[in-house]
Amino acid sequence: MKDPEMAVPHLFRCPISLDLFTDPVTLCTGQTYDRSSIEKWLAAGNLTCPVTMQRLHDPSVVPNHTLRHLIEQWLQLSCEAGGMIDPDRGLIALRHSLESPESTLADKVHTLRRIQVLSAESPLKCAAFLRLGFLPMLLELIFGYAESRAPSAPSPDHVHFVDQALSCILKLLDLGELQCLNMLKEQSKLSSFLALFEHGTVTTKISLCRLVETMSSSFQTKELFTMLGHRFQLIRGMILLLHQKPEVSEAAIKAISSLCSVESIREILLREGLINGLLAYILHAKTQERASAAPLGMRLLEHLLGIEKAKEAILDEPQGITSALVKTLFRISDLEGSDSAVNSLILLCYDSSEAREAALKAGALTQLLLLLQSQCADTTKTKARMLLKLLRSSKRTTNKKHA
Repeated sequence: MKDPEMAVPHLFRCPISLDLFTDPVTLCTGQTYDRSSIEKWLAAGNLTCPVTMQRLHDPSVVPNHTLRHLIEQWLQLSCEAGGMIDPDRGLIALRHSLESPESTLADKVHTLRRIQVLSAESPLKCAAFLRLGFLPMLLELIFGYAESRAPSAPSPDHVHFVDQALSCILKLLDLGELQCLNMLKEQSKLSSFLALFEHGTVTTKISLCRLVETMSSSFQTKELFTMLGHRFQLIRGMILLLHQKPEVSEAAIKAISSLCSVESIREILLREGLINGLLAYILHAKTQERASAAPLGMRLLEHLLGIEKAKEAILDEPQGITSALVKTLFRISDLEGSDSAVNSLILLCYDSSEAREAALKAGALTQLLLLLQSQCADTTKTKARMLLKLLRSSKRTTNKKHA
């Protein structure tokens, strides 16, 4: 009989006790431990993460409800199967299909679709795919192609393969294991990533933007994230995506927002035309189709205006961006974006008479009065009154000069 102890997936074992989790909790480093084990570790005076040995800037722990739910599902299935769960045989066959040189691209696409169906059925299946090494294998299959492969005219099957594989990778990354992405630090794989971004389909570019955004969420991939952010080819491509249709531009704005968290990358983005890209994004977001996307651009612009170098870049050409902000001041479907627009206009208009003039010409006074009559938050109304006062004062000063 199979030993049930050996059947416990390693993802379900505490790294300290090596036993099945009973109360999984996560540290600020992203590592998960059983509560009793990590509390003993911290009580002994240790101020580091046992796995990564990083110093803990915050020793508090957060319950890992996702992992607890996975374990509960696994235990339930184990009981129903009499303690003899062995789901690996079918999954290993799927892996063999993907790795076999005898499998055609069409076969591999079919296998990837099967993986997506199984992953959607249960989070437990995703954990099993991770345990069996599907994530590094898929990354190798996508980014391990020889650079000599012509990217200009890929076959339809190859396009489908790349898109399906990236979709599977993103699904598996939801459960962690982000350190697997560090294989992309190899020059050949980094070049493959950039080539895919430049020559890939719209779906491929959306997935790669999501991959960059995911990298920003973990200390383990910080170096890789920074490496990618200093590739001008990638930065220029992402800014161009801000002009594209909604699903593309929204993936790009999220990736760019994460890249802006690094000062050196933020400076590159500004030099490569981020402000013009943001202007296009905000103006296009005024359509009903993209009304829900406006807060993404608004929040990024508001963030940039709080940084002196970025603010200077915006103030060099305040006319267009000011007009765009005024157009989004009052939008019944997007009062969250209105709050960011008010904050951004205050920051712009406070230091620039040209920005104040542009705001007045664009009808800011009327938009602010409409906003004050809306159901927006009290804090937004307070800021709107401040901006209204500033613009009215500027208008009176201008009228006196012309009198």
